[in-house]
Amino acid sequence: MDVSEASISTGIAQRYATAVFELAKEGKSLAAVEKDLDALEAALADSAELSAMIGSPVYSRQDMAKAVAALSAKMKLSPALSGALGVMAEKRRLFVLPQLLAALRAQIAEDKGEVTADVTAAKAMTKAQQDKLAKALKASVGKDVKINLAVDESLIGGLVVKVGSKMIDSSIRSRLNALQNSMKEVG
Repeated sequence: MDVSEASISTGIAQRYATAVFELAKEGKSLAAVEKDLDALEAALADSAELSAMIGSPVYSRQDMAKAVAALSAKMKLSPALSGALGVMAEKRRLFVLPQLLAALRAQIAEDKGEVTADVTAAKAMTKAQQDKLAKALKASVGKDVKINLAVDESLIGGLVVKVGSKMIDSSIRSRLNALQNSMKEVG
């Protein structure tokens, strides 16, 4: 996928996300849509068949619409999101589903006054550690912070925290790399 395709996909996803967000807000069902996002993201991650179907040109519009309707009913998705998925299937726009989920999650977080921090740690963090980090980040950012945690043992120790366009890298790996680079400059 090149940059222009990514830009087009993001634009399409943003329009659908805005429509779903406005319908959910109007119907006071943002909490239900947020739960639907978690369920759909899990389904996309767990089901290779679903991931293949949304990006495949082989399936007809009718088959995609039937599959999405069955999926929506089985997962008990909110009317706003299931309706959008149905329209996306009919228009052959399901390939933007991952971008739609991300855009919709961002709009809901903004509405709630939240920001998401992508945190990569060398080992799993306890709930208490995550809460302490979220509290420290809230003091810095000024908004409630939701932690999206990933574990990367190659960091050796420390954290890499990304909040919006800011990144804080306190990992041992980055410190060792910096030391290695400074030693190359000397020698």
